[in-house]
Order: sequence, then C-alpha cells, then structure tokens
Amino acid sequence: MTTAPIRPGADAEHSLLAQELAGAVRGSVRFDTATRAMWSADSSNYRHVPLGVVQPVDGDDVERAVEVTRRHGVPLLPLGARTSICGQSVNEAVVVDFSRHMRRVLEIDPSSGTARVQPGTVLDDLRDAGKPHGLTFGPDPSTHNRCTLGGMIGNNACGSHSVAWGKTVDNVRELDVLLADGTRMHVGGPMDDAAIDAAARRAGSEGRVYRDLKALRDRTADLVRTDTPDLTRRVSGYNVDQLLPEHGFDLAKALVGTEGTCVTILEATVDMVASPPVRALAVLGFSDAYAAADHVVPIRDHAPLTIEGMDVGVIGALRSARPDDRTHEALPRGKGWLYVETGGETRGEAHEKAEAIAKEMAWATVDSKVVSEPKAMRALWKIREDGSGIVTRGPGGVEAWPGWEDAAVQPAKFGSYLREFDDLLSKHGRTGAYYGHFGDGCVHVRIDFQLLTTAGLKNFRAFLEDAADLAVAHGGSLSGEHGDGQARAELLSRMYSPKMMEAFSDFKAAWDPDGRMNPHRVVDPPKIDSDIRVFIGQPTIPTRTQLDFIHDGDPETGFASATRRCIGVAKCITASGGVMCPSYRVTGEEKHSTRGRARLLFEMASGQTVPDGWQSQEVEDALDLCLSCKGCSRDCPVGVDMATYKTEFLAQHYAGRAKDRPRSHWSMGWLPAWLAITSKIPGAPRMANALAKRPALASIAKKAGGIAPQRSIPPFAPKPLRRLMDVKKHQARPDVGKRILLWTDSFTPAFDPELALDAIAVLEALGYRVELPQKTVCCGLTWVTTGQVSVARKVIERSLERIRPWLEDGVPIVGLEPSCTAALRGDSLKVLGRDHDLAQVASKSIRTFAEVLADHTDQLAELTDGAERKALVQIHCHQYAELGTDADRAVMAALGVQADVLDEGCCGLAGNFGFEDGHYEVSTACAERGLMPKVREAAADTTVLADGYSCRTQIRQLDSAGHEPTHLARLTAQALGLRA
Repeated sequence: MTTAPIRPGADAEHSLLAQELAGAVRGSVRFDTATRAMWSADSSNYRHVPLGVVQPVDGDDVERAVEVTRRHGVPLLPLGARTSICGQSVNEAVVVDFSRHMRRVLEIDPSSGTARVQPGTVLDDLRDAGKPHGLTFGPDPSTHNRCTLGGMIGNNACGSHSVAWGKTVDNVRELDVLLADGTRMHVGGPMDDAAIDAAARRAGSEGRVYRDLKALRDRTADLVRTDTPDLTRRVSGYNVDQLLPEHGFDLAKALVGTEGTCVTILEATVDMVASPPVRALAVLGFSDAYAAADHVVPIRDHAPLTIEGMDVGVIGALRSARPDDRTHEALPRGKGWLYVETGGETRGEAHEKAEAIAKEMAWATVDSKVVSEPKAMRALWKIREDGSGIVTRGPGGVEAWPGWEDAAVQPAKFGSYLREFDDLLSKHGRTGAYYGHFGDGCVHVRIDFQLLTTAGLKNFRAFLEDAADLAVAHGGSLSGEHGDGQARAELLSRMYSPKMMEAFSDFKAAWDPDGRMNPHRVVDPPKIDSDIRVFIGQPTIPTRTQLDFIHDGDPETGFASATRRCIGVAKCITASGGVMCPSYRVTGEEKHSTRGRARLLFEMASGQTVPDGWQSQEVEDALDLCLSCKGCSRDCPVGVDMATYKTEFLAQHYAGRAKDRPRSHWSMGWLPAWLAITSKIPGAPRMANALAKRPALASIAKKAGGIAPQRSIPPFAPKPLRRLMDVKKHQARPDVGKRILLWTDSFTPAFDPELALDAIAVLEALGYRVELPQKTVCCGLTWVTTGQVSVARKVIERSLERIRPWLEDGVPIVGLEPSCTAALRGDSLKVLGRDHDLAQVASKSIRTFAEVLADHTDQLAELTDGAERKALVQIHCHQYAELGTDADRAVMAALGVQADVLDEGCCGLAGNFGFEDGHYEVSTACAERGLMPKVREAAADTTVLADGYSCRTQIRQLDSAGHEPTHLARLTAQALGLRA
C-alpha cells in the first residue's frame, strides 16, 4: 500500500479522506497533484479533476474503499483503461482504478462456453486465454489490447465483429457487484416473478433493489416497448428493456452500459464464442462512402464476421500524418471501402467465402481485393484500427475532435443518413473523415470543431443538437457504441420521451439512491458544451519554444498545439508490440506512459492543477524515465512526440540555471566533444581504457559524470577511424564511381571504426566513390536529448557548413548510426527551423546504409558468397520511428540472410539514458522484457545484428552468452567476401 501526499493547502476533508483510504486499502492510494492531473481526462473532450485514485488489489480492498467513501459521502467512479470518448471516465470523484491489479482471467470453462474475469482484465488477455479452446470474446473494440472487461461492460462496447457476435450486453451472463452503500450482490440470468419476489424479500439494500426495479418494470413496460428503438447498435440510455418479461428480468444485462453510474463491478462471467480458426478479408472499393453504405444489407445476408467501412478522408489524414507510410496503397481502387471478414475451418474455406462476396458485389464496386495471408490482413486492418487516432489531425495539421462520432441507424437507412449527415456538416461549416461499423449502421467521425473560442463552442452545440435530431429522424440512436457520458446525456431527451427519461432516473435511483456513483452521467447531465478540456485548459504560461514544433504550428503556438495532441487513445499502455512506451511497460505507472506525460504537460501549460510552469517538479519526475526513444512518434496514432517535448521541457526548465543541470548532462550530453578531443591525442584511447579497468578510478569517474555505478565504461577502439585511414589520401583517388559522403558520426569512429571500414569497402564494391568530411561533424543529438538546444544549434550549423560543398553538389550522405541519421533527417529541422536551407537539403540527402544498398539488391545477390546466414535483428528505436526498415529487410533478403526481426521494443540503453545514475534498473528491465532472452537463446552461428551503438552496447554489457553484436555493414562485407 502506498499513498502520495496532497499539496499544502488542499482541502482538509480530502486530506483526511486520503489518509483513511491509505489506512484501509492495501493497494495504492494517490491523491497527489500529478495523479489527479493525469486522471482528469479520458479520450473525450471533457476535463474533470478527481479527488484521488485508489488502485485496489482485490475485492476486499474495493469494499474497504467503498466503505470509506460512503462515510465521507463523496462520489465514486469505477473505471478501467480510461479510453471512453464521451466523458464517462472523468468526474470529481474518488476513482477506483481496476487496470493496475485486478486484471486476471479467473477461469475459462469450455463446457459452458464462459469465462470468469476481474474487471481490470484486458480484452486481449481474455482472448489469449480462450485460444487454446477455440474460443474468443465476441465484442472487440479497436482498443482491444488495452481496454478492460469492466470498462467494456460499463460502456456496452461493441467493436468490428458485432454483426456476428453482438454487443457486450449480448455476451454477459452474471456479475458480482457492489452498491455505493457497500452491499454486495450477485446478479444475472432470467428470473420469473416468483424468483423476483423471493429476491425482493431479502434484507437491506439488495431486497430494495429488486422491489424498486420490479415496480419500475410494471409501470413502464408498455412505454419501454414502444420508446426503445429497434436497433442492433442502440447504446444510448439504460437497458431498462432487459427488465421486461420477454427478456427475463436479467439484471446483469440491465447493468451493462450503465457507465459506472449504478454499481461497481467486482467480477463478471461472460460468454465465449467459437472463433473460426482461419479468416479471410474481402476489401471492396466503392465510388464513395455513400455507395459503400448503400450495399451493406446484401452483404449481411452472407453472415460475415465483419462489415467495416472507411471514407477516403481517412487516407488523406494518414498520408498527412505519415508521409512515408505506404500501407494504404494496398487498398483496392475507390474512395470508400468495406472490409468484409469471413471465417472458416481452413484458409481455403475462408478465402472462398470472401471471394464469393467480392464476386457477388462486383456490379456495385469499383475494385476489390481478397486476402487471407495473415500479414497482409494485419496491414490492411491497421489502417482501420488506427483510424480513431489518425483522423484527429487532418491535412495541414487541422485539429479534429469527438463529440458526434458514434450515431447508429438501421443498416438499410445508412446510406441516406450519411448523405444527410454530410449536408449537415456543410451547413455548419464543418468537415470530418469517417469510418465505422457500416454493417450495423454505425459511423465514427472526427470533426474540425473550433473548441478554443466561445463562438466555436456555440457552433459545436448547434451542430450536436441538429445531429441528434437527424439521427432520431432516421430512427437511430445517438450512440451506437461509445455510450452517453457528458457528450450525449443532455441530448437523450431528443431521443427519448420525458416519461422514458423519468424511467432512466428511477432505474439509477434503484441502485444508487444517494446519487454517488459517477454522478451527472446518463441522468441529471451537465451541458454538452461545458467543461471542454482544451477551452478551459488553455495555456497560461509563456509557450514560445526553443524548438520548431514542425507538426504543430510555429514557435509561438506549437507547444500549445502539441499539448492538445494526446486524445487518450492509450495505445501507449499496451503490454507488447512496437516500441511505445518502454518505461511504462517496465513500471506499469501511468506517469511513465506517453499519455500520462502528455496529460501532465497539458495541465502544466494551463497552470490549474500542475503549478510552477516549466519548473514543475511533477513534469520533471514524469519525464525523468522517458528514454527519448521516439517510439511514440511512430506508434501513437495521433503522433505524440514525447522525445521532442522532453527536449523542450529540459531546455525551458534549465534556462538560466546551467549550474543546476545533472552531471550527466555535462558528461553524456557533451560526449561528442570529449570524443573529438580524445581522438586527437595519440595514445589517449589506450590510456582511457586502462584507467577504466581500474575499479577505484572508474568509480570516481562515473560518480563525477553522473553515470550509474553498475555500468561498465565502454572501451575505445585502440585507433579511431581517422587514425586508421588517411582521409585526404583516400579522397585524392581518381574520380571514379558515383560520389557519396560518409557521415562520420561521433560513435562509430571512436568505438567501432572497423564497421566504418566495412561500410566503405561494401560501397566501393558497389561502384561508389566514398568521401569523408575533412573535419569532425556531429548531429548534435546528445545535446538535443539533454535539452541543451542552443549548443545543439551551434554544433549542427557548424557541421552542416563543413559538408556544404557536398550538399551543394547534390552528393548523397550515408549514415551508419541510426540515431544520428534520424537526427539529421528530423531533429536538425526542429533545432534549426523548418526553413533552414542547409538543414532542408541535409534532411533530404541523408540515407541509411541499407537505403543505399537497397538500390543494388540485384548486384548484392550476384556478389554474395551464397553461404547460409541467420540473423537476429534488433532495430534501433530512432530507425523504427523515423527511418523505417523496409530497406534493411530487402538487403538481408538479397544477401540470403534468414532474418528474425525482433518486435521486443527498445533495448533500454537509449543513448545517455541507460548510463545515467538512477536509470540502470529501468534500462536493463527494458532489455530483459524480450531482447536479451532472445539474444541468449540465439544459436552460436546466428549473427546478432544491431546497427545502433546503444543497442550493441546494451547487448555487450548484458549478454552472458558472449554474442558479439554487429552492424549490417559487417554482415554485408562478410557476405560479399570483403571480410573473413
């Protein structure tokens, strides 16, 4: 059990509440400023600062927490991953967060086709548990690798397979729940009147709940039958229809979709469905999204697993956000698409079903494509799954928001609804790209509302009111998946009669008579245009930046825009896949996730919850374990770039306070300068290596430099690159071959110069004339990562001037160190400004070693010695984020290398990060999550390939098996017979 302090001046009652909770609960109790700031927002437009956060370890913990909050009479909010788009998971309440501890799959029962889970169980964990039995949980939102079952039940989540397996309400059997007064109940299954009457005779609150709900049913049955839209995707309002006799008075199903406003879920028994072992995908291209929507009904007759839709606007947003991403080119021709998934016992069966659909719809489509190869299917699905993030920024960086992204109508009316919806957008001067569950008549859209001005909020309200009326006119639901929360609740009166709204109020009162469970959601709602996060949280501190926030505006507005970029999609809190976010995956702490850090920066800028501006201790603490790996800039669907934000924060934080900088900023941040000096002194590398081997001296040096005592000081090469070769003599050769400039970064020449010689030999074998800068050059990255932007600017400008002749002659530049190559491609523009001429040319000229070689794959295949080679490949994070790996894969294939490219995330060293004192445990834990076990398991004849010097250093220092990691240049030189 841990608790964090409340800042001085906090309300005394809340301080007492925190103390009592800390004394009663074994899990974490956090009422500190940082936690309250991080939990003040979800994926919606709204902001509400909680009183504090409790993270219980079991049901007893929950009961004790509920009892304390009952005595204090404060609101309670149970929640999971906090990805709600309508504001259900933010409130001025005590948060009970199940996502940290109560996340186990308790039982899988294949005989009954059920699973028993805790509320914090991640959906993908449940699906993995069901796989050995051929079972899965049907509903599958795009957040499947982080959303929790408790959150799905609270929100009545659906996902892409609802045409086959329905909503969450269709898949819940039983619930163990806790009322706000501490009463524990087990509900679920059909009940006749005799069973209801028996339950109504139970003592206390449990009997009262049954009596009140039966009375509600009896007086509103006819109203509910006539006032509830007949839709597969009706999620708005409470499921009072589940109280009807024809639905069995099923209280578990009635509680689904109540958004934490009625009970706290302790445990759930859910249905598992048989999952086809093999699937195929037919992607149908139409002339536009309207045509796609018009044709979902005949496709439904084929009983597919999925019918998802997407508008061409999503592709425009994707191309704007990720110019180098070519995944969308795999789509068939068209401007609107349907993804139709089929299943079967064999690949052939699934593929045949998909082909049949494509063939039958050929008359209506522009083009179609059927795939059943898993990798190809994943690539296509990724476009759709990332849609909710991609469309938050349109071409030109235009910001788009939720608010009306979730309406649903009967599938037969869907095309008509979309046409009128687009007319409504035009009427209000708005635009939006949409995608969604077309097979169920449900559309998701992000709209370019102007939420920063009073006039913009007025337009926002007017649009939502008209949009609600349009959905109702089509017999639809305001929400087809995301629920009501604050975004929809005020509008429910446009969908339901006054008497139905009274029935909803009575339903909540039966469970929560004191109104303490997530108040003002669904019933008694606040205004849809109040509490708008970006409006009430506009910056109050100076936000002119030292960096150029290229993707977020100019130096005057860029940081403010960047703090709005995170929309809470929460892909950063996933357990595996990609790079983001290494420190979160090790610690499990929200403040070490990209989302948590982004929330703190937003609150720091507004100054309302996180005080002290750029001097904020809360933000400094959260950014301390940011590895600046840049994984978020690639993996985050909305492109949050925490490495850049950290650099800016450190630059502002230490502005005018150089003496307060950590010692590591002077040792590691200035490392290229120390390396340059060392390389010029004959015998200095050997002397440094000898001193580093003496424990006492090494300990003193590490302490002086702020370096972790557990770290070994990497040895210098006996001779740096410039002492191994005569640069002037090398470049005085006859002018043969195509000129190329080798970027002599700070690390390769000093530590692994033989790799540079290998690269030169390979390039010359391919016909290049390799030239080197006459003087030392540096990308400035170590100064960038430590926030010493003014120094980085001077270093980069000087280096670009030194290679100006090559830049002006159009000579391509090849980099061997991925982080330096990425820095020249991207960071140099942020440091020098997007309009800096030389930086622009350098950014376009710099290429990775693999990118150069990829133009010669046929030649490589002819020159290779034909020997079988295996490689275990660790991709440097900066390469993953900014450079890509297609070229590397193509080169290895040409060389005949069987490459196992790891998807185990960051190596954990991350430049200076892993060397800094206080970071060793996190750094090594990152490596031990996947990379190092894979390295140790590798066969002796498998090459461990790691182009990044940081990656090689981490492997060298942690690998007891003795694998010597190397670079693609060495592997290629060996394959071409240029090195033994």
